Amino acid sequence: MEKISKTLMSWASILEPKTREQALTASRLPFIYPHIALMPDAHLGMGATVGSVLPTLNAIIPAAVGVDIGCGMIAVRTQHTAESIAHLDRALLREAIEAAIPLSAGQYNTEETETAKARNDALEESARRADFDPATYAPNWRLQLGSLGSGNHFIEISLDEEDRVWLFLHSGSRGVGNKIAQHHIRVAQELATLWWISLPDPALAYLPQGTTQFTRYIKELHWAQDFALANREEMMDRVVARFAEWTGDGVTEHERINCHHNYTAREKHFGKEVWVSRKGAINAEAGVLGLVPGSMGTRSYVVEGLGNPVALKSSPHGAGREYSRSAARKAFTREQLREAMAGIEYRDTDAFIDEIPAAYKNIDVVMEDSKDLVKILHTLRQIVNVKGD
Repeated sequence: MEKISKTLMSWASILEPKTREQALTASRLPFIYPHIALMPDAHLGMGATVGSVLPTLNAIIPAAVGVDIGCGMIAVRTQHTAESIAHLDRALLREAIEAAIPLSAGQYNTEETETAKARNDALEESARRADFDPATYAPNWRLQLGSLGSGNHFIEISLDEEDRVWLFLHSGSRGVGNKIAQHHIRVAQELATLWWISLPDPALAYLPQGTTQFTRYIKELHWAQDFALANREEMMDRVVARFAEWTGDGVTEHERINCHHNYTAREKHFGKEVWVSRKGAINAEAGVLGLVPGSMGTRSYVVEGLGNPVALKSSPHGAGREYSRSAARKAFTREQLREAMAGIEYRDTDAFIDEIPAAYKNIDVVMEDSKDLVKILHTLRQIVNVKGD
């Protein structure tokens, strides 16, 4: 751990200068308490650094939560092993998953499944209690439940250190969550202009607690977080079903872990109640289970939190980018991606070049930097990868 300033603590041994400066800038805001915790996977974000934990007194920065509200991971450990599925064609499983779950930006379900309808009905009721209509942001929000998206979102079949099969996926609140986030980021910026608040970056605009704008954001933020959680559950249920059909032997779930890494929660740290925004970080309270994915083609981890108080009981959410998407497309080739994905069943396309492992920090370094934040319970290696363009 490095104390960069009294309001910025860092666990990142790989830290690009612009990322360091961005985090320092955010840490100087007067309502940060007691400090920002910079995770080992930190990299540049919009206003606030991705891979940072921002505790705030009586205010929230919507951009510090991010535009994919509630983005996170879910994993299921099955009774299957590498040996029990060795004779099966993994391409057929990948294709079955791709047929069951809409992939890529702007792709949604054409109709609700029975389980999706029940989840959507519950979400609709919670929105009604919060006195807002998600359809004002996305008329087709119900059809978005059970869809993956694009970018670094993925579905994977993995094996752990004992060759046990895990089902693993990464996604968030999709288009409806993005629209909610974008709306409240704009509202915060409009208030800053109206109240003559000078900010080092417009993306650091905040909503003061006690205002109607703050109250509305909290209600809609929590709804979007619930949507993201339900979205992952719906997709995982479909993955479990397709995996069961592929094996012909059903699935027994020995563990199911579902956690956010873009969210805000009310917590107590260093003697005060604060709003903790984890932008690319997971809850790592003592004993809490979490998921830390590596990049496409590398390892992922099931972890247990150690409750480090200086880190605000948090840990990294993944490997963290070293190359922007555009820079990665210029630096790497499809052949290099093929080499990195050797032995993994995936859809071979130019669309994934910007997700090549070399575009990300070394996950081994990230986990070494995290040794006083989490304990590694399981190390997962991928055998099937599903992504959207």
